[in-house]
Amino acid sequence: MGKRKNPRRVAENEARAVYRMMRTSPIKLNQVAAMIRGKKVDKALAELEFSRKRISREVKKTLESAIANAENNHDLDIDSLIVSEAYVGKSMVMKRWKPRARGRVGKILKPFSQLTIVVREVEEAN
Repeated sequence: MGKRKNPRRVAENEARAVYRMMRTSPIKLNQVAAMIRGKKVDKALAELEFSRKRISREVKKTLESAIANAENNHDLDIDSLIVSEAYVGKSMVMKRWKPRARGRVGKILKPFSQLTIVVREVEEAN
C-alpha cells in the first residue's frame, strides 16, 4: 500500500529550495534576488558573500540548500549549475502600534517574505 509519490514540481535537471517567513520586506529581498538571477552558482555565492545587504546571508543559505538538494536528491553536477529562477513572494505582515502626539497612533508594519530559488544544470558548450 503506502502513499503515492509526490510528482516533481520542477524539471528533471532542476532543484529548488524555499525559505518561508523571512523577516524582511519583499522589495528589499527582491533586490538581492535580482543580483543572482541567471548567474553561475559559484559566482552567485561569491556575490552574496561580499554583499553589504543584511538579508544576503539568508539568501546565501537558501542557495546553498538548493545546491545541496541538486547534488544529494537529484544527482546533478554542481559545477554546471546556474540560478535559473529566484523569485520573492509576500507572506504575513505583523501589525504594531506606536503612540503619537495628541492621542493618535502610528501604524508600524513588519512584513515577512518567502524566497524560492531554482537551480538548473546546463551543458557546457565546448
